Amino acid sequence: MNLNALIDYFKDVFNQSENPTCYFAPGRVNIIGEHTDYNGGHVLPCAIHLGTYIMAKKTVGKSIRLFSINFKETGIIETEISHISNKYENGWANYPLGIIKTLIDKGYQIDSGIDILVAGDLPNGAGLSSSASIELATIFAINDIYHLNLNRLEMVKLSQTSENEFNGVMCGIMDQFACGMGKKNHAILLHAHKLDFSYVPLSLQNNCLIIINSNQRRGLINSGYNQRRLECIEALQAFKEILKINSLCDMTPDIFENHQHLIHSETLLKRTRHVVQENHRTLIAFEALRDGRLKTLGRLMNESHASLRDDFEVSTSELDLLTDLALNNGAIGSRMMGAGFGGCTINLVAQQIIVDFMDNVGKHYHDQTGYTADIYIVNSDDGARKLEFTME
Repeated sequence: MNLNALIDYFKDVFNQSENPTCYFAPGRVNIIGEHTDYNGGHVLPCAIHLGTYIMAKKTVGKSIRLFSINFKETGIIETEISHISNKYENGWANYPLGIIKTLIDKGYQIDSGIDILVAGDLPNGAGLSSSASIELATIFAINDIYHLNLNRLEMVKLSQTSENEFNGVMCGIMDQFACGMGKKNHAILLHAHKLDFSYVPLSLQNNCLIIINSNQRRGLINSGYNQRRLECIEALQAFKEILKINSLCDMTPDIFENHQHLIHSETLLKRTRHVVQENHRTLIAFEALRDGRLKTLGRLMNESHASLRDDFEVSTSELDLLTDLALNNGAIGSRMMGAGFGGCTINLVAQQIIVDFMDNVGKHYHDQTGYTADIYIVNSDDGARKLEFTME
C-alpha cells in the first residue's frame, strides 16, 4: 500500500495536521497443523506479505477514535478509554478495542486518547488471520506510542488473551504467534503450549504457495469452532483417566490406537484421531520441508485435508471441490486451511503451471458453485513492525 496516501487519508479523516506513525502486521498461512495448537500440538505457519496497516497518533483527551478504509460505511467509531466494551455495532473495531482494554486491565498505563486508521489487504473471513493481524498491528502501535516496553512474545500472548476474553473466540496462539514472530523466507514449527519454536527455510524450489478463497464466508464465533474445542476437551478428560497426559497431542498415533477404547463416542473418537495424526503429520512435514522433499510435503497436505473433512468435519463441499480441482490441475498438495466452515485452501503448485492452474481452477469452481474464487500467490514476510517511510 502507498503509505503517503494512507497518511493523507488519516489527516483528512481525523482533521489532523501532523503525521501519524505507521505500523504493519502480516497475515499468515498455515502450511499444515490444523486444530492442533489449542490441543497442545505443533503447527507450521508462515507470515505473508498481505496484512494490516495502522496509522496512529496520540491525542489530547481520553477518546479513542478508529476508522477503517475497508469499512468506510461504519465511519469513525469513538469511545472513551474508561468505557471500552465489546459492542456488536463496533464490528471490526472490537479487535483493536480489545487490545487496548486488555492492556488497561493488565495494568498498563494508557492515559490519553489516540486516533487510529486501519487499512488491510487481507480478505476478511478467509482464514488468513485478519483478526490476529489487526491485533498485532494495534498492540505494536500502542506499545510504541505509550512506551509500554513489552517484548514481542508478550505482545503475542496479550493479543491471544484479547481475542479469547474480549472477543469470545477461543483461538489457540498460532495466529498471533505467526503474525508477531514471522521471519521472511521461513516457516515456523511451533509447539503451541510450550511455545518452543524453530524456523525452517521456506525453500519451495520452483514451486509456490497459492491461496484460493472460496468466498464462502464463515464466522468463528457462530461456527462450530468453539464446539470442536469443547469436544476436544471432553475427549481429553476421558484419556486422562488412564494416561498421564495434559493434552491430546501428548499422544502418539500408536498410543492413541492402543487406547482408543477409552472413548465411547464415535464423534469424540474422530476428533481425537484427527488431532493426534495431524500433529504427527506436522512434525514429518517440518522434516520434509527442511530436507527439500516437497512431494512428501504435498502428500501430507492432502492427508490433512482428508482428515479435516472426514474426522474433524470442518470442511465444506466448496472447499472439497477446490482441493479436488487443484489436484486435478497439477497441484503437488492442497488442503483447506484455517478453522474451516468456509474460507481458503492452501496449495503447493509448480511455478511453470501457475497461469493454467489459476485459470482452470477458477473457471471450474465458478461453473460448479456460482462463486468466484479469489486466487493469490503469497510470499513469506517478517512479523509485525513499525514502518519507516519518506514523505513524497
